[in-house]
Amino acid sequence: MAWRGNLSKNLKELRILLCQSSPSSSATRTFVEKNYKDLKTLNPKFPILIRECSGIEPQLWARYDMGVEKGIRLEGLSEPQITKALEDLVKVGASLKAH
Repeated sequence: MAWRGNLSKNLKELRILLCQSSPSSSATRTFVEKNYKDLKTLNPKFPILIRECSGIEPQLWARYDMGVEKGIRLEGLSEPQITKALEDLVKVGASLKAH
């Protein structure tokens, strides 16, 4: 999973929005618990923002160069699907840099 080390190269910021208790955010909470430490270790100065708000729909937001942002709704996705969604956002960042 080499893409994990490319967060700081291809993105400017990653925001994860979730509810602390709702079932719709369960997989997102699991994703954060399983992956945050590894992502932060590989990208120590990269801002990974975890935003908790009661009742919010789980979302993943990536900010790229020039203020470009892309968001993905995570409701209904499993933890592996959320990992794949993040990988796809990192690849988008790589393609934006190629242009």
